[in-house]
Amino acid sequence: MALSKHINADRLVQDSHDKKSKHHKLTGIDSNTIHHSYGARYGTQPLPKYHFSSKGIDAESAYQLIHDELALDGSPVLNLASFVHTWMPAQADKLMQENMTKNLIDTDEYPATQHIHTRCISILADLWHAPSAKQAIGTATTGSSEAIQLGGLAMKRIWQEKRKAAGKSIHEPGPNIVMGANAQVALEKFARYFEVECRLVPISVESKYHLDPKKAMEYVDENTIGVFVILGSTYTGHYEPVKEMSDLLDEYEAKTGYSVPIHVDGASGGFFAPFATPQLEWDFKLPRVVSINTSGHKFGLAYVGVGWVVWRDQAHLPKDLIFELHYLGSVEYSFSLNFSRPAAPIIAQYFNLIHLGFEGYRNVALDDLRNARLLSRALEKSGYYAVLSDIHRKHTSAGATIKDVVGIDDDVTDYEAGLPVVSFRFSDDFKKSYPEIQQKWIQTLLRARGWIVPNYELAPDLQQIEILRVVVRENMTEVLVDRLVSDLMEITEQLTTADSPLHALNDLGHGHSSSSKTEHTHGKLEKGAGSTSSGTYAKQC
Repeated sequence: MALSKHINADRLVQDSHDKKSKHHKLTGIDSNTIHHSYGARYGTQPLPKYHFSSKGIDAESAYQLIHDELALDGSPVLNLASFVHTWMPAQADKLMQENMTKNLIDTDEYPATQHIHTRCISILADLWHAPSAKQAIGTATTGSSEAIQLGGLAMKRIWQEKRKAAGKSIHEPGPNIVMGANAQVALEKFARYFEVECRLVPISVESKYHLDPKKAMEYVDENTIGVFVILGSTYTGHYEPVKEMSDLLDEYEAKTGYSVPIHVDGASGGFFAPFATPQLEWDFKLPRVVSINTSGHKFGLAYVGVGWVVWRDQAHLPKDLIFELHYLGSVEYSFSLNFSRPAAPIIAQYFNLIHLGFEGYRNVALDDLRNARLLSRALEKSGYYAVLSDIHRKHTSAGATIKDVVGIDDDVTDYEAGLPVVSFRFSDDFKKSYPEIQQKWIQTLLRARGWIVPNYELAPDLQQIEILRVVVRENMTEVLVDRLVSDLMEITEQLTTADSPLHALNDLGHGHSSSSKTEHTHGKLEKGAGSTSSGTYAKQC
């Protein structure tokens, strides 16, 4: 069992201090304070951790204290678990620093910022082939989570209006939304927070671990407000087949008269597919797609804090969801879940749009895919691992076969489309030879070398399968891929040695603990405080 379950670490440190004077005892210094060396230069008293101190400390000491504590965080460069982008050019950093005090909602005070926001919407509407970029409507959000809520709300309100116009109840049996069981937690949040029945379509190996459109149709009825289709599953990076889903819903409407729209969750793929595989049909070219969201802070290559949602036209964003605000000397229009939001991330996004252009984004996307294919092939060639993602697998088309025969260089169109995500597990042969080795140990041992690679179960119906997942972002260079593969092979081979000290991991239970238990007792929900997991990606943070 973990040491912290038996020994209070704060108490241990307190009892190990130098002998305290009466003055210290009178001031009530205890384990809930921070003793630090930097402030000692200025005679600063220890700081309480969980309540206000009577006096503050100078800015330099405060900075150094927090700076050093944050050094315990993992390295963003080695964080291969996250889709969130972590690097921008110095000029972008400068722009964000210059505009960090601006509030995007204050359109009258910051009109130039609002113009930039509008341009970003127009650029995305054009990128996603809206029928007319001038008629499309959209807004910036804090990320895809908020954007998905807005897209879902618009579909729910349109469904309600249609039901009322037809003289039907909007309460019995009530609205439902259809999505794959591999859906990210934000999609399920929409259903739970806004009282819409969540219909999760089971996934399978045959469906490539994501939504099966044919099976999804078994969950669609007259009360379905829409279908969430994911352009880039968070588990394996596969694109869900938007075109196939659209065609099936077209057939359903022809038979029943019920029109069921599609919202595309392009949190990652919305800023990736248009550049890597522009021939893919998934966006507003399909009339059934009424809204799309994306995260600017993922493959939009901006810092965290910016997302986008765009509707194909104003008809698909009900007017009564838009608030007219008479505020700060002007009339403003708002459709969001919050009010104030920083303008700097939107400005950073616009910087990328004009700095990189289509060619720049495409070059980054192709490079990401190239490195992801490199990692995938290396893992499979080792024999230790099987790769579940498919971006390194070629189409079985005649054109791709001819290229192999005559030795023509590969093109991205020769491969399966998807995000630069590598999901992998122990191969069947490896598990048969070494049944005692647990895959979760790999996560722990990689973390010891600085790498952050998560190990977790797939969605319902495949939850018995555990995967390790690497997201190949722009800063995941070929040099880092080489280092990661080397570390993976070394760790795996050491585990196969019977007398290896790494076998002691079996005594660690669940392996690595992210931080002390005592620190977590303050202001943290305990295990079991939340609702029971539905088995979706909600289990992962």
